[in-house]
Amino acid sequence: MAAPQTILIVEDDETISDTIGYALERSGFRTLRATDGAQGLRLFRAQRPDLVILDLMLPQMDGWRVTEELRKEDPRVPVIVCSARTSEFDRVHGLEMGADDYVTKPFSMKELLARVNAHLRRVASHRTPDGSTLIEADGLVIDPDQVQAFVGGETVGFTPREFEVLYALARAEGKPIPRERVYREVWGYEMMRGDRSVDVFVRKVRQKLAAARPDRSYVQTHYGVGYRFESAPAGADAADDAAAAPGGDLPAAG
Repeated sequence: MAAPQTILIVEDDETISDTIGYALERSGFRTLRATDGAQGLRLFRAQRPDLVILDLMLPQMDGWRVTEELRKEDPRVPVIVCSARTSEFDRVHGLEMGADDYVTKPFSMKELLARVNAHLRRVASHRTPDGSTLIEADGLVIDPDQVQAFVGGETVGFTPREFEVLYALARAEGKPIPRERVYREVWGYEMMRGDRSVDVFVRKVRQKLAAARPDRSYVQTHYGVGYRFESAPAGADAADDAAAAPGGDLPAAG
């Protein structure tokens, strides 16, 4: 029998922590609890959990800093932020720091469990390469078996979630894809109204691709629909990145 997967809960509200822990343990998970950011980081380093659920407003070290430190040590572990901070800036900033998902309090425990399971399924799928076909475009090689892209034989350095966003677009072979469909394919559930996760991750993908191949851009905005994968001269996506920044206007999507 396989050992249960371990989830680290970093939450200073004991009632919320206990409620989340109880629901996870009833679903077969093992839980670790931390009441401040520094303790959460120590537990992560010692135990290497399969997933982290993280509040933002924490003693000792806030959740943004914890997320940043986690990402330096492990780009693959899923991090779900659960916070009472509901502003667009906080959501975007949390994702920019490296969170995979952002859930606002109060939240449905059923929804949280669905997200936990979706993230863990995604991680498991990366451990079992399925022999999917490489995608190549103007010097960029997208390799689903390695969950990575390469330029000139060098890795672009995507996190798994960034790679999945790029791969979801690249598989469409130049057809524009609505943000809602990208979210459904990558995150594994329906996108809530106003969620900017796709925009944030597209911007991160563009930044890393631009660093690896400054003369080309590969992800274009298709106004009125969403995004499409298409190689074009550099600079075509500059206005799009500004729109995806915190406080910027979103590209229209159907």
